[in-house]
Amino acid sequence: MSPEPITPRSSAIAGGPPASTAASVVMNRCDELATHSALPDGLIERVYLSPQHAAVNARTGQWMRAAGLTTWQDPAGNQCARLDGHRQGLPALLLASHLDTVPSAGRYDGILGVLIALAVAERIAASVPAADRPVALEVLAFGDEEGTRFGTTLLGSRAVAGTWDPNWWTLEDADGVTLHDAYLAFGLDPAAVGAAARTPAELVGYLEAHIEQGPVLDEAELPLGVVTSIAGARRFQIVVEGAAGHSGTPWARRRDALAGASEAVLAIERIARGDAGHPTGLIATVGHLVVFPDAVNVIAGRVEFSLDLRGEFDDARDTAWLGIKAAMTAMSERRGLQVTWEQTHSASAAHCSERMRGVVAAGIRSTESAEPDAAAPPELFSMAGHDAMALAAVTEIGMLFVRCAGGVSHHPDESVTEADVARAIDALEAAVLDLFEQYRAEAVPVGAEGSDSP
Repeated sequence: MSPEPITPRSSAIAGGPPASTAASVVMNRCDELATHSALPDGLIERVYLSPQHAAVNARTGQWMRAAGLTTWQDPAGNQCARLDGHRQGLPALLLASHLDTVPSAGRYDGILGVLIALAVAERIAASVPAADRPVALEVLAFGDEEGTRFGTTLLGSRAVAGTWDPNWWTLEDADGVTLHDAYLAFGLDPAAVGAAARTPAELVGYLEAHIEQGPVLDEAELPLGVVTSIAGARRFQIVVEGAAGHSGTPWARRRDALAGASEAVLAIERIARGDAGHPTGLIATVGHLVVFPDAVNVIAGRVEFSLDLRGEFDDARDTAWLGIKAAMTAMSERRGLQVTWEQTHSASAAHCSERMRGVVAAGIRSTESAEPDAAAPPELFSMAGHDAMALAAVTEIGMLFVRCAGGVSHHPDESVTEADVARAIDALEAAVLDLFEQYRAEAVPVGAEGSDSP
């Protein structure tokens, strides 16, 4: 299958194919990548370091090369491409998102952002001469944002940000395969993962387009929005232990772990929601629960469940966790149970820079045929985590949200329109060109020697 070209917007203005051609190609590419799945019957699951991961990297790499970009797969398994500036060695503006999925996923979460970024890079390669590019432009397709296989999110982007944790090598998937061994099976060298890291001197910024994963834009009947910040998240594995026993055991003698876990889950919801009329800015989710011995006529002796706790501000999130711990401890003492917990993930809240928010907003406005005094593009806080969170450790970040029907995400019904995708491509391109002007005026210094090399 030969790669389809993206038509630069300048050609469309000059009388070539309409600007919507680029969006049509992006939508078709989303459909094609959806076929690379570990699940049958049209369902989508594509996890880190799997054969499906290798397949989408290879196909995306073909499209990147057809766009005129130099490509490579980095030591963390991320698919990368670069368009140089007016000379080699210049620092880069990164456009990125991820290609991995959750189980039974939709086809746009992450994937759409990668392909919009590629469409923009292809337009700029065709319409902006190298001599007019003050910095390099890179497109990154991260291999693991969701954490589906090894339980720890943002592995691909954290490698690029230089925040890789060596303790991750012993993480195991459901089949008992360690992350270390999965690297070897994928053809990667675990000892070389540090070479994926970028330094602040090599970068000038990061932009990510992503479906909203919420209903705000859809309910407002608006196609695009500006992200202000991304929630900080902490994840825990919690265990409640009691004593298994016959279902005929009298109430006074029961040490029911499931009853205790149920009380804990309700306490989590109560604390995170806060009092009526006093929103906390927090979201807490218990999405996984396992009961032992899991028999209809046996009192549960052990329950394991997950907690995903997110907030716009880290201090409020952490205060809520202290309250949750106190509530679970009180519950366990009252019921004669034992409760323990282990933190499995932590990420600080990330705030988009004023500069990046500004260029994204300006890019959105450039797609509108509105009066000069029209309302500014909507600003949204993201409760969902994104690769931008990891890159905030090394450069300034910005995000563009694209409307998603009904706010449905992480589900096969995930849906976007071609018209919205067309506007997102135009908006992100305008944002990049705006940044080019700013970087040109600021005379951005050259990055680390050889930073343009794969």
